[in-house]
Amino acid sequence: MSESSFEDDVLHELGDDRLQEIAGLLDTDASGARETVGTTVGALAGGLQERADGDGADEVRQAFAEVAEPQSAPLQGVASLGGGLGGLLGGGMMAGVLAKVSKPVANAVAKKTGFPPATVNRVVEMLIPVVLTVLARRAGAKAGGPRAGAAPGAAPGTPPAPASGLDLGELLGQVLGGRK
Repeated sequence: MSESSFEDDVLHELGDDRLQEIAGLLDTDASGARETVGTTVGALAGGLQERADGDGADEVRQAFAEVAEPQSAPLQGVASLGGGLGGLLGGGMMAGVLAKVSKPVANAVAKKTGFPPATVNRVVEMLIPVVLTVLARRAGAKAGGPRAGAAPGAAPGTPPAPASGLDLGELLGQVLGGRK
């Protein structure tokens, strides 16, 4: 059995009802909504990768450590959808990282798809809680469970050592389904 892609996991978590909501927002069919979600998820993953490769590496590392801890998982399921970016304040550091990349992502997706930027921004806002949920599951699984790799007696919130000696880029690639 092969692993599902990050995009597939987001689409599954999103569910048909929310996909139809996005289709209505975009004034397209389910296929068009699915394609736009895929493009958006890819752009969000790329935005995380860029931050991890640049000046935001420490922030991304801490955000992944936080989402890998089940007791701090920001959101559970699609029940937490909605509320715009302001509603992500309870989502922890990863929500903040995703919020930072959301505007450039929305602009890039709007340019690529031809949908109005404000509409795509709303789609991004709807997707971020779903992406957080999927990231939390994947990061926890890749890190081997709660606080895997943390030094014994490490303070809560201390980023775990990368699993199996992986650097941040490799861990991010594994969680997002890119590099292995």
